[in-house]
Amino acid sequence: MKFFLDTAEVEEIRKAVEVGIIDGVTTNPSLIAKSGRKFAEVVREITKLVNGPISAEVTALDTAGMLKQAAPLIKIHKNITIKVPMTAEGIAACVKLAKQKVQVNVTLVFSANQALLAAKAGATFVSPFMGRLDDIGEEGIALIEEIRAIYDNYQFPTQILAASIRNPLHVKQVALAGADVATMPPEVFWKLFSHHLTDAGIAKFLKDWETAKK
Repeated sequence: MKFFLDTAEVEEIRKAVEVGIIDGVTTNPSLIAKSGRKFAEVVREITKLVNGPISAEVTALDTAGMLKQAAPLIKIHKNITIKVPMTAEGIAACVKLAKQKVQVNVTLVFSANQALLAAKAGATFVSPFMGRLDDIGEEGIALIEEIRAIYDNYQFPTQILAASIRNPLHVKQVALAGADVATMPPEVFWKLFSHHLTDAGIAKFLKDWETAKK
């Protein structure tokens, strides 16, 4: 499973990339706004840090507007993935971009039928938001499992990009369910390394080593 970071904070990306296992980055208008920087500037800087897909989201609601916004983003770098919303207009934009061999991420997916539409449109990635489903009392992981079954039934090449991941348990769940990618905030990425028994074991090893040196 690939690991993407869901952030627009360049320094957080830089730190995580140094570990050597980050495969891509997802951004959205909210994350860019939070960074307080210009959209194109942030995306361009991220392309210098990550050698993998970088999702840049359009904000237009009509197909023509999405394609117009996508055009300059595509020119930034070959790894730019255009992020479009799960609407009829977004799917139409996806079809046109896919025909141009542009990577597309269909976002805000909350049902298996929506994921099926994205795959039919030639999306590179589909982003089911499991955490937001959990928030309203539904099982987000069930959606990932349904999409995996449908895509396997028809050998769709569209990759399942599990999004709205809130904690390490979500990461484990989507890995078990067969998601191709998990995109997560940096704080969740760093939590994956931690376990109290690991900390205790390291502390014991160090204590024993100090004793052995005496």
